[in-house]
Amino acid sequence: MSYKNFETQAVRIAESASDQREHSSPIYLSSSFVFDSAEQARQMFADEIPGNIYSRYANPNTSDLIAKVCAAEGTESGLTTASGMAAMFGSMAALLSQGDHVLASRSLFGSTHQLLTRVFPKWGISHTYGDIKDIARWEELIQPNTKMLFIETPSNPGLEIIDLAYIAALANAHNLILVVDNCFATPYLQQPAKWGAHIVTHSATKFIDGQGRVLGGLILGQKKYIDEVQFFMRHTGPSLSPFNAWVLAKSMETLAVRMDRHCENALKIAEYFQESPDIEVVKYPFLPSHPQYHLAKKQMKQGGGIITLTLKGGLQRAKRFIDHLQMITVTANLGDSRSIITHPASTTHSKLTEEERERVGILNGLVRLSVGLEHVDDIVQDIEQALLNSR
Repeated sequence: MSYKNFETQAVRIAESASDQREHSSPIYLSSSFVFDSAEQARQMFADEIPGNIYSRYANPNTSDLIAKVCAAEGTESGLTTASGMAAMFGSMAALLSQGDHVLASRSLFGSTHQLLTRVFPKWGISHTYGDIKDIARWEELIQPNTKMLFIETPSNPGLEIIDLAYIAALANAHNLILVVDNCFATPYLQQPAKWGAHIVTHSATKFIDGQGRVLGGLILGQKKYIDEVQFFMRHTGPSLSPFNAWVLAKSMETLAVRMDRHCENALKIAEYFQESPDIEVVKYPFLPSHPQYHLAKKQMKQGGGIITLTLKGGLQRAKRFIDHLQMITVTANLGDSRSIITHPASTTHSKLTEEERERVGILNGLVRLSVGLEHVDDIVQDIEQALLNSR
């Protein structure tokens, strides 16, 4: 039976079951699987027949997770990885060769920036950054050896939005592979493949898990590309554990209801603090003051669970504010059931130069708030008191 609604798909698709008739999918904690015969083993290794061989390749739990997220994203195929950064790395490394060039949005997660600036150059892979605020000029940045466009939307942590339809048309016009990091939006709020993305990546550690328990990554997309990535990932080994896959597959069942609450809380907080005398800028995709508000409304279902606050008083004020919070957790994760605060300039994006941070709006006074599932009044009260005490 097929299901057209996200919530039903997430609950009902791909429930692996054994002969014990369990209602909930079991965890398949096995490194390998047995064959009925030598010929069956040969056929599976030759990809002539389907089946589980070795958990570095696939496992019933990773297959469950992939079935759910592919249905959610509207993609043909997919892979699980041990972490979000394994997904970012694998989606690029498998498809790029020495001499290739990547055109990427300047606003990227810090570790993705490190891949482009420090890891891939060792392999002869170069990159150029495009400014999200001037996307019409990106075509001028395409070089004869450009092979891939890599973007985040919304971006981490600046919450900049890229026009997916425009960038997909640009990629197709120049025969480029478009990879979209969809971590902040989740498959529930945005499906880049429906706008033309060839590959969609996720740190499943974040909102997909939703409770700060396990690491995981996802690479989803067109089968012809996923097949190439699969070969690379199978033989380099960044495999997701069956336990983590089981947790993430179960978490997909509640993603919609959790994201509804994250988004509801985030919008209320953004609206409440946009007139605060202690804050220079409140940025949230579904706040009308956001520079790409209409674009966010066009391609996202809701605004997501992340807000940025730029405090008056710069770095020292931001540090005092964070230190005076009583309930909101100080940690580098996001997408948790608990609200989380991070100072990107000194943590997740600290390896960027000050000039690089300024160019993407990561100012010393900016903090990233991952809005949790607590009652919104309690979150507001904690922020208000911390702002007062940090003056």
